Amino acid sequence: MVLVMGGIFFLSGIPGNRLILPNIEGIDKIAHIVAYGVLAITVFHAFGPWFRHIHPWWLTALVITVCVLYGITDEYHQFFIPGRTSSLFDLLADGCGAVIVCAVRNSNFWKRLSL
Repeated sequence: MVLVMGGIFFLSGIPGNRLILPNIEGIDKIAHIVAYGVLAITVFHAFGPWFRHIHPWWLTALVITVCVLYGITDEYHQFFIPGRTSSLFDLLADGCGAVIVCAVRNSNFWKRLSL
């Protein structure tokens, strides 16, 4: 979890003129969804063993909360990076990545895979 957070922090610190993304509409939001989806997976694994005794939905709420709070700090960090901006839409994409992973994690599909 900490390594993924460090990776997100590193990528957020790249100035806008040095950040190379494919010229695809919405690629920045897709990158946020993927990055925070990966973060959500690692948060599940980091907190899961300690919180197995609580209801799965409480663990889901914890995972989404951690991801969104880290997303807030990420957007604040980007505010100070040349060529980067803070955006509520980026934060929403962060939350979407966490929610998607949580939905899949709590689905029957995930349970059948025994992950």
